[in-house]
Amino acid sequence: MINKPKLILAGGSGFLGQALATHFHVLGWEVIVLTRKPSTTHTLAREIAWDGETLGAWTRELEGSDAVVNLAGRSVDCRYTPANRRIIMDSRVKPTSILGEAIARCEKPPRVWLNASSATIYRHILDSAWDEFCPDFTPTPAVHDEFSLDVIHAWEHTFNAAITPNTRKVALRTTMVLGHARNSVFPVLCRLARLGLGGRMGSGKQFVSWLHQEDFCRAVEWLIAHDDVSGPVNLAAPNPLPNAEMMRLFRELVHAPIGLPATEWMLEIGAFFLRTETELILKSRRVVPGKLLAGGFEFRLPHMRDALRDLNSSKRTP
Repeated sequence: MINKPKLILAGGSGFLGQALATHFHVLGWEVIVLTRKPSTTHTLAREIAWDGETLGAWTRELEGSDAVVNLAGRSVDCRYTPANRRIIMDSRVKPTSILGEAIARCEKPPRVWLNASSATIYRHILDSAWDEFCPDFTPTPAVHDEFSLDVIHAWEHTFNAAITPNTRKVALRTTMVLGHARNSVFPVLCRLARLGLGGRMGSGKQFVSWLHQEDFCRAVEWLIAHDDVSGPVNLAAPNPLPNAEMMRLFRELVHAPIGLPATEWMLEIGAFFLRTETELILKSRRVVPGKLLAGGFEFRLPHMRDALRDLNSSKRTP
């Protein structure tokens, strides 16, 4: 009997974890999900308990595995109160740290460790696009991104500091992933557009970097297979676009004749009542996938119009 390749998904119970579990299950991989609340009814993966902070029985699953993907981290879609800031930071740094310790203790460590990060690390910019070789991580007070940059720097520092000489490491600087998850961006913006609220947000000039969930999964698969790629990798479609253009495509998708714009002060009020932050909307993220393109990765859906149409025509996942 041929052993299946083995994928460990740490913090894999969310939207992206479920997408990866499905993708690799179809490919014939054994998928192990490390989660705080394991279920015995998961049909695509075996779930194992972990707390993301301490070593335990879960570390045995790492032995001889082919890949570890760490997606652990509290959603940033909340108000940045002192309590939430601490949770957001700890929920990223602590799981990364304990995974590094566990991998270092393995007799037969994973071949590759892919750790979540964010393309928000790059400076707010409206002109030239950033690839992985951009050195400018300067915060922009006007879009309130100082805290986000602090989190990402601490996250990546913890990842880079882990001593795992026999395990290749890749930091996944992920952009906005478009998929069917209930509270993800695609269904939320579709609802806004249908309600006539799908106009530009703020100036509408800020760039949006994005990725279809299928290309996200395919890119992770590609990175696992390519032993020559390490360090930070931008997970983004090659064609970022301004917010105003993105909202026009959503209106086109749902056949909305109008879309009322939202000024910055309106977004501030809305963010307060929705318990979120305007940085998620107003920061310009013009990010391109330099390493993926240089390595020959082919996107199935590199243009947002096609990505939106694909999601609109596909069956909604549970």
